[in-house]
Amino acid sequence: MAAALNVHQADGIGWIVFSNLERHNAVTYEMWCDVPQAIARFDADPSVFAIVLAGDGEKAFVSGADISEFEKKRGTLDASTVYNEAVDTAYAAVLAAAKPTLARIRGICMGGGLYLAASCDLRICNDRARFAMPAAKLGLGVRYESVRRLMEVLPSAQAADIVFTGRQFDGPEAARLGFVNRSVPDEQLDEVVSQYLQWLSVSAPLTVRAAKAAMRAWAAGEAPEAVARVRQMTDACFASQDYQEGRKAFAEKRKPQFKGV
Repeated sequence: MAAALNVHQADGIGWIVFSNLERHNAVTYEMWCDVPQAIARFDADPSVFAIVLAGDGEKAFVSGADISEFEKKRGTLDASTVYNEAVDTAYAAVLAAAKPTLARIRGICMGGGLYLAASCDLRICNDRARFAMPAAKLGLGVRYESVRRLMEVLPSAQAADIVFTGRQFDGPEAARLGFVNRSVPDEQLDEVVSQYLQWLSVSAPLTVRAAKAAMRAWAAGEAPEAVARVRQMTDACFASQDYQEGRKAFAEKRKPQFKGV
């Protein structure tokens, strides 16, 4: 089966599934290029409330970039520059998604897969998941943007541990480090992911998006224009029909029905 980024929507959830089963879902150049388009599609669709990144099959989320392409796609400095731009653009698209993103991690999550997961807002894995950043074992350069995001997720000493040593760690350790929100037994992974998606489905969309924008503005250094945009989004929450619905539902002791307006 050819490697591909499988993109589909179901029940208000946008799914981005990395499929390259022969190589544990290693990401090809074309797949990297397809990620921003998938994110843009779901961000523009008002029926989508959350975006999930997942790996095809039972063995891997994403094992990293497809090294079999490196001779052709990354064999020279110029070729590497083009390739790296595609990778950075993919990470940036996930990170900048207006809607909440969740990485559903089963099995291998290494290299580029680790950074893809780090670019998501939420990360749920199974206990048998295996994480690593093996760049130091391969002589690869570690991109500034990737390290910056990793250090937004982890304390600097823990980020250094992962990047400098290239060692592997499992789901429970990922949870202890704070890299994932939850690590659960394999048979519970889909149930827990579904529970998080259900919580997101009943959260006020404008509130979630404003809060996410605030988090990104802080992480990006609190640029005045970004902070101003967050304040506008927050003001829009208080001026929204959803705010009125939330107050009314609270008074009537019922669950609110938010519409994102």
